[in-house]
Amino acid sequence: MGIRHEAREWALQFLFQSEFNRAETLDEGFRLFWQHQDEEPAANPHPPPDSGTADSQNRQRAKARQFAEELARGVIARHAEIDPLIAKHAENWEIDRMGTVDRNAMRIAVFEMLYRDDIPPVVSINEAVELAKAYSSIESGKFVNGILDRIRKELRRPARDPNRAPPEKQED
Repeated sequence: MGIRHEAREWALQFLFQSEFNRAETLDEGFRLFWQHQDEEPAANPHPPPDSGTADSQNRQRAKARQFAEELARGVIARHAEIDPLIAKHAENWEIDRMGTVDRNAMRIAVFEMLYRDDIPPVVSINEAVELAKAYSSIESGKFVNGILDRIRKELRRPARDPNRAPPEKQED
């Protein structure tokens, strides 16, 4: 499992949890979330295949956590823009009536498609479909794919390529 896939799983879990148990602050919510993740006996059951040392695994885990927080914070900050877009493309579905996993997997993908030019939209869609199938149902994968593909068709960017280099590699 890749670093970003694991991060998306954590972002999904955090957003899911946040809908039912809101912490007083977002930072407190993340502190509690990471504390719980660290207490899990198999907190990282799929260490990256190329990570030989504990130090290397810790660095990769830190990158995954950072990306997970970027996604979750981004979704929360842009919630008012993301949800109406999903609702617009979800024919005959109110967003509050959608499954919590499906809704949050789509929110992550839409955030990535709109605000993360370094991630190709098809990657965001594929990841959301995989999350929905893994944590919800096979039918959820089709549902999520249909809505996200409609949103992708409205984007003014390539579906399979990033618009630019990742932020850490850009020049001013």
